[in-house]
Amino acid sequence: MAKTDAVKKTTEELYAFDNNKRLSYPVVCGVDEAGRGPLAGDVYAAAVILDPSDPIDGINDSKKLSEKKRELLFEEICQKAKAYCIATATVAEIENVNILNAAMLAMTRAVEGLSEIPDYVLVDGNRLPKLSVSAEAVIKGDANSASIAAASILAKVARDRELRKLDKMYPEYGFSKHKGYGTKAHYAAILEYGPSPVHRMSFLKKLYKNEQSK
Repeated sequence: MAKTDAVKKTTEELYAFDNNKRLSYPVVCGVDEAGRGPLAGDVYAAAVILDPSDPIDGINDSKKLSEKKRELLFEEICQKAKAYCIATATVAEIENVNILNAAMLAMTRAVEGLSEIPDYVLVDGNRLPKLSVSAEAVIKGDANSASIAAASILAKVARDRELRKLDKMYPEYGFSKHKGYGTKAHYAAILEYGPSPVHRMSFLKKLYKNEQSK
């Protein structure tokens, strides 16, 4: 299979990265998070143990996939993975311990929630959450490891689904369109209607500071 561009790797290349780790650690788990940047909603994380004997074609960094493709892969990953877990840290926890620590907490919960204990955990990024098993931080892991890419898809799709639910509860903010990110329309809605119970108030300090200085 040829590369579609200079950056995006093939499914085979992503699985090869994990298979290399399996030479030393038979049960490899990938972990990623979604939702550190948005102004509202919980932060999500997923942990996935893929079955190397049953590869899932098309797995890649969730950011490089269409929403439709992510949804399809979400279902296939859930069906074919040897184990998976999706976990969150709440808005209250984000406000209490900050977004970075909340994301780490969600990732810890995802790994701890697996039905199978991994021998080795591959975590997207340059930091590791608190884990009871051996782990490695992989920069741009979702673009290099099949397991991390699978986790990125589960976390992203799960969070997007939750934001669509929040959109029905708080339709004035347009959550289904921007998924909680700081778009111009989202900021305008916050200024018009005030923050909702699912907004991260610590993320809105700059917005209100700018308004007060006008």
